[in-house]
Amino acid sequence: MIKIYQRYIIFLYLKNFFIIFCALEFFYAGVDFITNYKDLPSSANLQLLYISFNFMSAVSYTLPLSIVFAMIVSKFSMIRSNELLCMYSVGVTKNAMILPIFLSAFFLVFIYILLNFTSFTYAYEYRSNLLKYSQIMRSSSNLFLKYEGKYVYFGELNPLKQEASDIKIFDIENSELKEITTAKRGVFKNNVWTLEQVEKIKKPKIEVRENAGIEIENLESIQALEQFRPKIIENAHLGSQSLSIPDAWDAMKFFGAQGINMNSVKTNLYFLIFFPFFAPFAVVILYYYLPISGRFFNLALMNFGFIFVTLVGWGVLFTLSRFALNSIILPEIAILAPIAILSIFAFVLYGKNR
Repeated sequence: MIKIYQRYIIFLYLKNFFIIFCALEFFYAGVDFITNYKDLPSSANLQLLYISFNFMSAVSYTLPLSIVFAMIVSKFSMIRSNELLCMYSVGVTKNAMILPIFLSAFFLVFIYILLNFTSFTYAYEYRSNLLKYSQIMRSSSNLFLKYEGKYVYFGELNPLKQEASDIKIFDIENSELKEITTAKRGVFKNNVWTLEQVEKIKKPKIEVRENAGIEIENLESIQALEQFRPKIIENAHLGSQSLSIPDAWDAMKFFGAQGINMNSVKTNLYFLIFFPFFAPFAVVILYYYLPISGRFFNLALMNFGFIFVTLVGWGVLFTLSRFALNSIILPEIAILAPIAILSIFAFVLYGKNR
């Protein structure tokens, strides 16, 4: 059962979190809207969509900072009102004080990670498309890729609708063309492409004059290219860095099978899953360095110092992730190692205060 002081701490923390989170979101979206207003589409509906996608794309920046800032504001508020000192004096330990905040922060990060399993991840891409092309998703054209030993050509691909037109599949065996499959249209559904108005041209191996020649077969529809998701196709063609967790996982398997460097895809996956945990571990670490009372300290200056340290720490980790995205350093070193160090340090501090 949650104790009264724990309910109070959670309420105070979440209240400050939502205030700070909304403030940062509105600041980010407002500045961006003013900066790019002249380039926005004239349609009011598209402008509202642009603002909505802007809010969603800002979450990856504002959420971790809001989680840490909310702890700092909450604790300094309790220090000024002597609530923190009173709780310590009645036997509430430091660990008991930080645990509700850590669990709340962990829960917020968990929700954010769940959102990254959905198309929420593509908000920044949709926002950029509205700004450049006045449409949510632009179609890619003339894509030529290798997949499971086959060469695949898409005349036009729409990743949002998961449709494509003018599709050609070249089946090659031992450096010889074995079969060509062409389709006027294709739809990706249930993890497989359904090709429509198909023509299959089979080229048999001819050893003597009597062997059968080329065979042409026309079909209404066939299924092919299983697990070859449109976002993987677009990412391979355009080098897109915006992928949801399922698409990033599938892209890793796809690029790995083709022997392609996967650092950018791994960085994207680690950034979506592990990078947000910077916030709850930073909350624990900073908490143990907070003063108990403001009697001997300049609280305004200390508040600024903790916020500055948070911004510097987040900035360093974010910069390392950008380096990893450009294959300057390994993603394991840029993201996994710093988060692991933060988690170990946080648990060490928690253990020392038992």
